[in-house]
Amino acid sequence: MTSHGAAVRYARALFDVTQAEGQDLVQTERDLSAFAHVITGNESLQRALINPAIPASRKRAVVQELISRAGALQAAVVKLLLLLAERDRLAIVPDVAQAFVNRLMDYQKVVRAEIVTAVALSPERVAALADELTRATGRNVQVATRVDESIIGGAVAKIGSTVYDGSITRQLERMKETLVSAD
Repeated sequence: MTSHGAAVRYARALFDVTQAEGQDLVQTERDLSAFAHVITGNESLQRALINPAIPASRKRAVVQELISRAGALQAAVVKLLLLLAERDRLAIVPDVAQAFVNRLMDYQKVVRAEIVTAVALSPERVAALADELTRATGRNVQVATRVDESIIGGAVAKIGSTVYDGSITRQLERMKETLVSAD
């Protein structure tokens, strides 16, 4: 079982348990992401938790201490973290957190979009684009923007795995292809 595949399965199980127990999915995501951030934000802790030479029982004790210091975490998150510690799978906690975020966004019908333009867009224009993309996709769209002067003008929008390239650079490439193929 690959780490990514395992992370997706653990995230799905956490999602299903959280939902079945009537717990708050958003709070579960916050708790899991915060714990993952604690691990990734502390290099020595991260090394200790993924070190195969350290017994799983000691890792579980460390996780229990971190949980007690964190305060009130969702019960399902606590169970998952202790299970991962027992199975010596703490290295995948950040991947589980990301997979949970992806599943939560899918459940909430939210999709991420990245819009690349040659010049910075005003907040009003970004909001208008988000509204247009929401209507086009039928999902709520979280828009991130980026400036790349090499596209000259126009825009490139990436929604999930779909790319809409309306850049001047791409239009010039198409014209070049047309001219070359006409020979």
